[in-house]
Amino acid sequence: MTEQTTRQTDTLVWANGAEASSACSALSPRTLQEQNRCFEGTGGVSKNNCDAGFRPAYQHAETGETVESRFADGSPAPVHVLEGLPSDWVKARDAEGRVSEVLQSVIAGFVKNGEFFTREQAAEYLAVDACA
Repeated sequence: MTEQTTRQTDTLVWANGAEASSACSALSPRTLQEQNRCFEGTGGVSKNNCDAGFRPAYQHAETGETVESRFADGSPAPVHVLEGLPSDWVKARDAEGRVSEVLQSVIAGFVKNGEFFTREQAAEYLAVDACA
């Protein structure tokens, strides 16, 4: 059975009552890992949705701009990585120059056929598709 999500005061709350504390945090390598744990076993992670045509991506919620996840060299990434994001979306870098935090308005999700899906929407899409 796939877990469903609801929004309550901008905090992600699972149907079982567990909260995903990273839902309101700016994206970082740590919050991406937390999101992957929260969506494990659902269409909200790349390994579970790539066969359905989803590509990991990010959206700037304030501008609506969407970019696919890319490595630092610009090549497409099969999972969410922060290195290929536009420089104006990056809030902080570590001592080695790797992205350590992005703007609060940037969210991780997926693109399919040119449309952006949040992790929640991708999980729901595939759960509904599996039942059809």
